[in-house]
Amino acid sequence: MQRQYFVAIALIAAASAANAQGRGRGRGHDQQPTDPRREVPQTEQQRRINEEQQRQRDYQARLEAQIRAAQAQQAQLQAQHHAAEIAQHERYVEALRRQQEQARAQRDISRDAYITAPMTYRYRLNGTYRETNQYGADVLRQAVNNGYAEGYQQGQADRSDGMRSDYRRSFAYQDANYGYTGMYIPQTDYNYYFRQGFQRGYQDGYANASRYGHYSNGTGSILGNILNSILGLTTIR
Repeated sequence: MQRQYFVAIALIAAASAANAQGRGRGRGHDQQPTDPRREVPQTEQQRRINEEQQRQRDYQARLEAQIRAAQAQQAQLQAQHHAAEIAQHERYVEALRRQQEQARAQRDISRDAYITAPMTYRYRLNGTYRETNQYGADVLRQAVNNGYAEGYQQGQADRSDGMRSDYRRSFAYQDANYGYTGMYIPQTDYNYYFRQGFQRGYQDGYANASRYGHYSNGTGSILGNILNSILGLTTIR
């Protein structure tokens, strides 16, 4: 009887230890304990929420102004009878209208994973270092690829219309908001990296080449080494 009593005590202790270990696991997919050094303070979370809300308001106002400007330029293009460029411009304007509808949709920013994700990347733009997390880094990469795809199509359109090569002439290059959602990074940063991709995509499209990346069925992908050199992302230790 005494031996059975000690065996039971040992089993209870083992079960208690297992339960305690289970309670100590984090909520991530790997079930590892949360590193308190990587937690985002509440004050920083609130700052990000406020920043995202303001960014959304500013972007909606910018979109309305840009759509009006695009419509005015559309009339000028029609008078010039450049068929390929007109089609390209109309497609771009329609994309901005879709983005406008998406920007107006209600979004619970406080529950967005970006708010609680620690800053893990640093990049340098116009002499200033900026920090972002995985969500912001993904938007930066998408900006370059979106720019490449738009530039490629514009280059093809200009070549088809018999126009001289000049990526700066394009409304899409000047606007540089295609694919931006008003989330995670400043609009000016998105514009800058979009134009970096656009310039290279335009050169490929105009020359019908793949020097800087690849384009297929409306989707562009810039070469990885070129993307890395453009962004210059470094990991924050």
